[in-house]
Amino acid sequence: MRFFGTLYIWGHMRAALANTSISIPPEWAPQKAIWTAWPANSEEWNGDLAAPRRDVAALVRALAPTNHIRLLVNGAKAEASAPAELGDMAELVSAHYGDIWLRDTGPIFARTEDGAVALRFKTNGWGGKFDLPDDQTIGDDIAKLACAQIRKFDFVLEGGAIDHDGAGTILATRETLLNPNRNGWSEVQAEAALRDAFGARKIIWLDQGLAHDHTDGHIDNVARFVAPGRVVCQSPSGADDPNAAILEGVAQTLACATDAQGSKLDVVRIPSPGLIANAMGEPSPASHMNFVIANGVVVVPVYGTPSAQRALEALQRVFPTRKVIGLPSHGLLGSGMSGGGSFHCITQQEPS
Repeated sequence: MRFFGTLYIWGHMRAALANTSISIPPEWAPQKAIWTAWPANSEEWNGDLAAPRRDVAALVRALAPTNHIRLLVNGAKAEASAPAELGDMAELVSAHYGDIWLRDTGPIFARTEDGAVALRFKTNGWGGKFDLPDDQTIGDDIAKLACAQIRKFDFVLEGGAIDHDGAGTILATRETLLNPNRNGWSEVQAEAALRDAFGARKIIWLDQGLAHDHTDGHIDNVARFVAPGRVVCQSPSGADDPNAAILEGVAQTLACATDAQGSKLDVVRIPSPGLIANAMGEPSPASHMNFVIANGVVVVPVYGTPSAQRALEALQRVFPTRKVIGLPSHGLLGSGMSGGGSFHCITQQEPS
């Protein structure tokens, strides 16, 4: 197992790139690496690191045969426990991070005519709820380790708040991007910022994400592009599904939407897990949508519900050339103010 120690200084990576064209490869494009992180701060997990580590280890094992995994480890205990659990399945990278939600705190990798670039946005602890040391800096650190030039933007944006098709269309929720606890944007201001940062030509707005979501409704729990012009969302699972009305609203909006090319979307629906109560008896933001699309494989969070097999079968039809794997994700879901996410939330792909 290769081990990378102290982060080095990359002084010339902050070159101004404002006048270069930009493209964002979609998640299904070939990937050079997948970045993720080993749970290391027990206070963020109700004193129980074993549960989230179990889920992260299972994810790495599923991805490793066809992907290069770069696993961040924070502190001596994490540096010792990760290889004991995973052997040489991942490249360990020593780094300082607040928690493992790299989809939101890490960079978004893009391409310009000058090469790879890491888009960096401000973070504010998901609207001031989780202000953790090093969450402000881990995105720059990952960009430096990836030898990607850094392009910084002076507004708050989490990676899980947007989903894109690689061809100019972005999905987002008003609940997150227009929330006063982020930038205080109007819809017009948000669209201007997304055009500037991502070269977006069309924004498809959904009103809200899942109930009880710590992130204020991130899009990657409710709707995902899976190919140009094709999007997956969920159907309610039974009368007790706490998100039934939200999921129906999402599907209706997508059915009427067009992408940047002016084409109507092909909307595929998979079942929701339904009501998943955490250890405190509270409804959790559990979703089969928080899947990771990687080289040769799609890893889907499951929760021991009847919906799981039907969701996996539907996604296998969506991804016929990839192996679709369902893995338990109760540890990452957590309870109370711990956890709250799943596999997509803890990963960030680096395109080839």
